[in-house]
Amino acid sequence: MLTLLRETRIYILIISIALFGALTLFTMDRLVMPMYTNYNTGITVPDVTHLSLEEAQELLTSKGFRHEIVAQRAHDAFPPNYVTDQTPDPEVIVKPNRKVYLTVNTSTRPLITVPDVINLSQRNAEIQLQNFGLRVGNISYESSRFRSTVLRQSVRPGANVERGTVVDLVVSDGLGSRMVELPDIRGMRVAEGQQQLRINGLRIGSIRFEVTRNQEPNIILDYDPKDSEVFEGTTIDLVVSEAPDRVEEMETGAIDLEEQDVDSSEEEEDTEEES
Repeated sequence: MLTLLRETRIYILIISIALFGALTLFTMDRLVMPMYTNYNTGITVPDVTHLSLEEAQELLTSKGFRHEIVAQRAHDAFPPNYVTDQTPDPEVIVKPNRKVYLTVNTSTRPLITVPDVINLSQRNAEIQLQNFGLRVGNISYESSRFRSTVLRQSVRPGANVERGTVVDLVVSDGLGSRMVELPDIRGMRVAEGQQQLRINGLRIGSIRFEVTRNQEPNIILDYDPKDSEVFEGTTIDLVVSEAPDRVEEMETGAIDLEEQDVDSSEEEEDTEEES
């Protein structure tokens, strides 16, 4: 009897603890936590970009938000001390008293060390200047043998300038400033003609092949331009001989001369028998 009574008390205690725990969890979930987190209550984040820092602070405070400046960056599209970015974004619904993080346009621009882009290709020079926070300005061209190579830059390398400073470039057009003789390379082999052109400071352009039956292959038949003198670095296009195409002969098949002789002799015998 005592054992049964003890077991009953244990069961009652366990059930009571379970009920108390469930009641506590329900109370925390339905009453305490919603009150603490303002459950089902939210306000819309105002747009404070394009406002001065003072105006943005007043607006956020009036709407029940806190704020913090997390970054100051130079931005050409905004006046100094204006908000350029915010987190959370405008029109997002958040809890009251949420902190809004602001990025503000600095009144002083950071100084940038200008890189040396002389002797780089125009494309690489533009990319490097942009990576340093500089802007590429006017591109002018001068005669030089190395096409699309930067010859000069308007701001000297190593100078400390503001971010966004414009740098003008002078780029080579690939032509020399002096006139050179254009040799007559007709009748030369391609390798020999190319070497002769390079010796004279000229460049090889396109090569067009032309089928010729009375000329061995890889011989220069013509070139363009044909001026006796051209600017150093001028591109010369070539017309080169090519062997005749033998596809037709391959498609018709091999000709058996012995078989032709046999056939012709058989025809002669038939003609004699008929006569």
